[in-house]
Amino acid sequence: QVQLVESGGDSVQAGGSLRLSCLDSGRTNDGTDMGWYRQAPGQKCELVSSISSWDKTYYADSVKGRFTISLDDTKSRVTLQMNSLKPDDTAMYYCAAGYLGLDCERSRRLNAWGQGTQVTVSS
Repeated sequence: QVQLVESGGDSVQAGGSLRLSCLDSGRTNDGTDMGWYRQAPGQKCELVSSISSWDKTYYADSVKGRFTISLDDTKSRVTLQMNSLKPDDTAMYYCAAGYLGLDCERSRRLNAWGQGTQVTVSS
C-alpha cells in the first residue's frame, strides 16, 4: 500500500531555498514515477516536476533552472530542491506516485497523493 509522507515546507523570503522530501513507504519499485504537484488558492493545479525510476525528469517551464528533482537509490524517496524561490511559488505542494500527467484531477483519481506541505515565499 502506497503511503506518501512529505516534509520540508516552510516560509522563506524571495531568493531563498527549500528542500521538499517525500517517502513512499509502500513503494515496490514498480517503475512508476514520483513527483510533485502544487496548487495555490484560486490557481490551477500544476505538475511541477516528476522523475521516473530510470531518472527521466520533467519540469514545468515556470521552475526550469531553479528546481531539481532526484530519487534516492531505493527509488522510494523523492526530493525537490527549490532554489531562487519566488512569491509565485507559494502553494501547497503535493507528492504523488504513479503514472503522473499534467491533468491534476485525473492524477488524483488514479495515483497516490500525499497530504501536502505548504511553501510560502514572501517578497
